[in-house]
Amino acid sequence: MTEILTAAQMRAIEIAAIESGEVTGLELMERAGRGVVEAIFAEWPALAEAGGAAPHEAHDGPRSPRGIEAKKKRRAVVLCGPGNNGGDGFVVARLLKERGWEVEVFLYGDAGKLPPDAKKNYERWGEMGEVTVKAIAPPPLLDDSFSIQEDFDLLVDALFGTGLGRPFSGLFAFLAEPSIQDLLRQKGVRRVAVDTPTGLCSDSGRILGTVLPSDLTVSFHREKLGHRLDSGPSESGKTVVADIGLEGWTRPPVGADGGCPAVPPGDIVTLVDGSHALLAKAGAHKFSHGHALILSGGAGKSGAARLAARGALRVGAGLVTLGVPHDAQAEVAAQITALMMCEVGDAGALAKTLNDGRLNALCLGPGLGLERARDLVPVALGAGAGARRAVVLDADALSAFAGAPDALFGMLHENCVLTPHGGEFQRLFPDLHARLEEVPTKGPAYSKVDATREAAARAGCTVLFKGADTVIAAPDGRCAIHAAVYDRGAPWLATAGAGDVLAGFITGLLARGFPCMEAAETGAWLHVECARKFGPGLIAEDLPEMLPQVFRDLGL
Repeated sequence: MTEILTAAQMRAIEIAAIESGEVTGLELMERAGRGVVEAIFAEWPALAEAGGAAPHEAHDGPRSPRGIEAKKKRRAVVLCGPGNNGGDGFVVARLLKERGWEVEVFLYGDAGKLPPDAKKNYERWGEMGEVTVKAIAPPPLLDDSFSIQEDFDLLVDALFGTGLGRPFSGLFAFLAEPSIQDLLRQKGVRRVAVDTPTGLCSDSGRILGTVLPSDLTVSFHREKLGHRLDSGPSESGKTVVADIGLEGWTRPPVGADGGCPAVPPGDIVTLVDGSHALLAKAGAHKFSHGHALILSGGAGKSGAARLAARGALRVGAGLVTLGVPHDAQAEVAAQITALMMCEVGDAGALAKTLNDGRLNALCLGPGLGLERARDLVPVALGAGAGARRAVVLDADALSAFAGAPDALFGMLHENCVLTPHGGEFQRLFPDLHARLEEVPTKGPAYSKVDATREAAARAGCTVLFKGADTVIAAPDGRCAIHAAVYDRGAPWLATAGAGDVLAGFITGLLARGFPCMEAAETGAWLHVECARKFGPGLIAEDLPEMLPQVFRDLGL
């Protein structure tokens, strides 16, 4: 899996590399600026034609003898901030100038106070062109001294990057106004952010004050948490990662010499990807792949459990049984074939059912009903569950304890997985949810990663906090993000029953012997992959039926 970093972790890696003597800060800055320019030309190849006209430009000039219209030079505006992100911007400006572009550079701050490497690149740019310097003290909005003389093709935001620690306001903030952004879009101006759009917290994806949205964001070495969380994907546009030669420095060594900040391995967050070696079935028989029990609600309320059960069976559980109260048995029996059914009417019946040691994974919650959940969850987690069999709690099994979450936490164990959406998370962890809802006044802002890690530690089990930016955390601090954004966007998952299928996927994987964290990660990835394979028009019933195609594509 790919690691994704906080701003502090990225700084620690850079410090470690620089203090090793293998690279200088100036070299890293040069590589970063070059990476931005290369990414721009890769995204918009037409811009790589030095001196060529932008698509929106009118050809009003005289024709050459060959009848070819004269072309205006391409123009860029580069906004440089008072730190090293601004230094990256000066490199971008210089490299564009060398390619024949006309470039205007604006510095937000005092040139004399720039960090050494940024100041060096400021001076290099000064040998090629002018810099319009703006004081740190913000002038009135739309100050007349900020003026761009002509239309331009490219706006490069190198103001703050990952270094922003307070709300973005004042000078240049007017560029974030919707009317200004609409104008830039109408004129075909491409907006590029260096590392992180200004105003976006790079650790949380939350907006600090206001934000300069971008069409392309170029991160360095690794993506940052904010590129995947909250508002990050929508404000970053397309995010690409530029290699700046730090591959050998993925993690600074703990206790590194020279005062290098250490990044504990447990603090690293990973991106869930498609590498799922455990998914393949290596022969044997159905009992080798587990037996899952999915508990159903009463008459008219069995659909959610049937969706979960179908998901568990399709994902590879050897056997799946639905535990159904008496009044829903005829309804369920008419709807299932490969699935099995047994009567589970109350806590006593569940305790008796759990005497079968072959049942190694349970799912409670989808369509269960609050009263039934309060009756059955303690049995599933306590008496008759001495083997600590895997348990997935979703939907009603979570909401049933909204008034007394500590009662639930006291029953949970390390083989449990909780799968709350935002409302269910709020009911179980109201204080953590409240922190996520607070308007951030400084960075790094409290993030969904922070909240999910704290929730997992409090519950003592794996927590999968659902959403487009799904976060999965284990009680030992391991954490992964599975974000259905960018090229993995799956808006069709916003449909009734999709979460029930996800609970079933995870339950089926647990029955097969997956550890809790891996089951949650793999289930989330498969869930989105199925939605992407099907596409528009998806309903929950379609998700399990796409698994065979997904598995074939994985070579299983």
